[in-house]
Amino acid sequence: MYYVGIDLGTSAVKLVLMDEKGSVQHIVSKEYELRFPQAGWAEQDPEDWWAQTVAGLEDLLAGVDKSLVRAISFGGQMHGLVALDENDRVIRPAILWNDGRSQEETDYLNQVIGKKRLTELTGNIAFAGFTAPKILWMKKHEPENFARIRRIMLPKDYLAYRMTGVHSCDYSDASGMLLLDVRNKCWSREMMEICSVQESWMPALFESYEMTGTLPPEAAKLLGLSSSVKIAAGAGDNAAAAVGTGTVGPDRCNLSLGTSGTLFITTSTFGVDPANALHSFAHADGSFHYMGCMLSAASCNNWWMTDILRTSDFAAEQEEITALGENSVYFLPYLMGERSPHNDPSARAAFIGMSMDTSRADLLQAVFEGVAFGLRDSLEAARSMGVAPETATICGGGAKSPLWKTIIANILNLSVQTVEVEEGPGYGAAILAAVSDGAFANVEEACRKIVRVSGTTEPDPVLAEKYQNRYETFRKLYPALKGIL
Repeated sequence: MYYVGIDLGTSAVKLVLMDEKGSVQHIVSKEYELRFPQAGWAEQDPEDWWAQTVAGLEDLLAGVDKSLVRAISFGGQMHGLVALDENDRVIRPAILWNDGRSQEETDYLNQVIGKKRLTELTGNIAFAGFTAPKILWMKKHEPENFARIRRIMLPKDYLAYRMTGVHSCDYSDASGMLLLDVRNKCWSREMMEICSVQESWMPALFESYEMTGTLPPEAAKLLGLSSSVKIAAGAGDNAAAAVGTGTVGPDRCNLSLGTSGTLFITTSTFGVDPANALHSFAHADGSFHYMGCMLSAASCNNWWMTDILRTSDFAAEQEEITALGENSVYFLPYLMGERSPHNDPSARAAFIGMSMDTSRADLLQAVFEGVAFGLRDSLEAARSMGVAPETATICGGGAKSPLWKTIIANILNLSVQTVEVEEGPGYGAAILAAVSDGAFANVEEACRKIVRVSGTTEPDPVLAEKYQNRYETFRKLYPALKGIL
């Protein structure tokens, strides 16, 4: 039997074909355009997502007995606003997770409605990347489009709708909208009223591993699959990545080094960070998790290597980095503003501490260290709550660098584990599809049976101490520069 996981990312959709034993049979990736209409804005056309997913499925299943495909599920970029009209047509390009245009609306929610009330209603405060501020922005700046809204969806759920005709969303992804009462797993009527959202616009809610429907005849014909193929709700990309690394059950930790960076810590019960530095979200296994999110992680390295150095030889650039813990240069990784812990879309990146003998390698090292320090900020928020993991799995494109993993292990002072299948959200989505089909009793059983650790990077006590001293300096830099950059 085969299961398909679809990871709807920011720059591409990645499709994973997995068998019932957890072995990956094929992987396909299809890119699409990311648009920046103005500084700090980020949009995509949902039709591009669908077109590339259809093309990707055709390539993924070429030469495969399609009758053996049993279920499909999703991991996807979170928070994006997809608005549909009365005919279920897309009204405007989707406003993405890394779009910072809604700062005024975010301030209104946090300062007028109040962080305390927001936390009571949703478990979280407002961030510019969340969906609710985007809705308020659309109401104010595009009233004609807002008046046409009849459905509000998240990015991956648009794909699920095109496959099933069902307007659905899972709890993990819905947690990042600021419209969900996360504790009670239901839409918050008061938040919908605050945002002028009608409940009829909202999708039906499911656990990530639950089936939302099957392929109707038209979709089955288009995709070349049986109409009996099950579609499972799926999860937000970070929750799906956590499933893909076996980060399920209580007190587990996963680090993601993708376009954005996240620290993801599971918990069996709902809780809230008193400082609101960490998000309190539902998890794809049916429980909950804390998450710290930085908006630019591996994208910092891609920016530095591709746009600034104009090289594609990432590995060669890293060969000159040898003196870990002794770099005099710091990098603030705020290329797109920042979420955790600063909640400041106006924050900007900076190199600090350069001198005449600063080298090219020093600057790249500072980029790696800056991202790791940013993750450490979220870890410190968790530690202040008494949540102190000693081990973490790691996934995402940045996790392929042994050097970066070493830096992260020592800056966070954690044992960092990699898993055999490093496909993060796509693999997690395929596991959720298998659970929805009954191949496993639950998500924990699936991960216990098929997710395997392939290696561990341990922190060195001497190096960890050096980085502890450097972190104490790093955490002073943002407050000192706030309002200047």
